[in-house]
Amino acid sequence: MTDRIDLDDTNFVDIVFQKQRLRISINMKFSEINDPNGICKDITGLGRWGNGDAELFMEHQDELDRIMEIVKQSFDAQAE
Repeated sequence: MTDRIDLDDTNFVDIVFQKQRLRISINMKFSEINDPNGICKDITGLGRWGNGDAELFMEHQDELDRIMEIVKQSFDAQAE
Protein backbone atom coordinates (compact mmCIF):
# COMPACT_ATOMS: atom_id res chain seq x y z
CA MET A 1 0.00 0.00 0.00
CA THR A 2 1.31 3.48 -0.86
CA ASP A 3 0.41 6.85 0.60
CA ARG A 4 -1.33 9.20 -1.79
CA ILE A 5 -0.97 12.95 -1.59
CA ASP A 6 -4.00 14.78 -2.98
CA LEU A 7 -3.14 18.33 -3.97
CA ASP A 8 -6.10 18.87 -6.30
CA ASP A 9 -7.72 21.48 -4.03
CA THR A 10 -5.03 24.14 -4.42
CA ASN A 11 -1.61 24.92 -5.84
CA PHE A 12 1.40 24.88 -3.56
CA VAL A 13 3.50 27.04 -5.91
CA ASP A 14 2.92 29.20 -8.98
CA ILE A 15 5.72 29.94 -11.45
CA VAL A 16 5.60 32.82 -13.91
CA PHE A 17 8.24 32.80 -16.62
CA GLN A 18 9.76 36.23 -17.18
CA LYS A 19 12.41 37.34 -19.65
CA GLN A 20 15.39 37.09 -17.30
CA ARG A 21 14.03 35.12 -14.33
CA LEU A 22 11.28 33.03 -12.80
CA ARG A 23 8.79 34.67 -10.43
CA ILE A 24 7.71 32.08 -7.86
CA SER A 25 4.68 32.55 -5.62
CA ILE A 26 4.54 30.31 -2.56
CA ASN A 27 1.04 29.35 -1.41
CA MET A 28 1.68 29.85 2.30
CA LYS A 29 1.33 32.67 4.77
CA PHE A 30 4.58 34.62 4.81
CA SER A 31 4.81 34.28 8.58
CA GLU A 32 4.76 30.46 8.33
CA ILE A 33 7.76 30.18 6.00
CA ASN A 34 11.16 29.25 7.39
CA ASP A 35 13.43 31.41 5.23
CA PRO A 36 16.93 31.49 6.75
CA ASN A 37 18.41 32.89 3.51
CA GLY A 38 15.95 35.79 3.34
CA ILE A 39 14.98 35.12 -0.27
CA CYS A 40 11.21 35.51 0.16
CA LYS A 41 9.34 38.78 -0.11
CA ASP A 42 6.14 39.42 1.85
CA ILE A 43 3.39 40.23 -0.68
CA THR A 44 0.47 39.92 1.72
CA GLY A 45 -2.46 41.95 0.43
CA LEU A 46 -0.80 42.97 -2.85
CA GLY A 47 -2.37 42.26 -6.22
CA ARG A 48 -0.25 39.77 -8.16
CA TRP A 49 -0.22 36.62 -10.24
CA GLY A 50 -0.31 33.45 -8.18
CA ASN A 51 -1.46 32.35 -4.75
CA GLY A 52 -0.03 32.82 -1.31
CA ASP A 53 1.66 35.60 0.59
CA ALA A 54 5.30 35.04 -0.37
CA GLU A 55 7.20 35.60 -3.58
CA LEU A 56 10.75 34.90 -4.67
CA PHE A 57 12.73 35.04 -7.87
CA MET A 58 15.13 32.66 -9.57
CA GLU A 59 17.68 34.31 -11.81
CA HIS A 60 20.51 31.75 -11.70
CA GLN A 61 20.62 27.97 -11.57
CA ASP A 62 22.80 28.04 -8.44
CA GLU A 63 19.78 29.40 -6.50
CA LEU A 64 17.77 26.23 -7.10
CA ASP A 65 18.58 24.41 -3.83
CA ARG A 66 17.58 27.39 -1.65
CA ILE A 67 14.39 27.90 -3.65
CA MET A 68 13.46 24.22 -3.49
CA GLU A 69 13.74 24.31 0.32
CA ILE A 70 10.97 26.94 0.32
CA VAL A 71 8.88 25.12 -2.32
CA LYS A 72 9.11 21.89 -0.30
CA GLN A 73 7.71 23.68 2.76
CA SER A 74 4.64 24.68 0.75
CA PHE A 75 4.29 21.19 -0.72
CA ASP A 76 4.47 19.61 2.74
CA ALA A 77 1.98 22.12 4.18
CA GLN A 78 -0.54 21.36 1.40
CA ALA A 79 -0.06 17.62 1.87
CA GLU A 80 -1.04 17.73 5.57
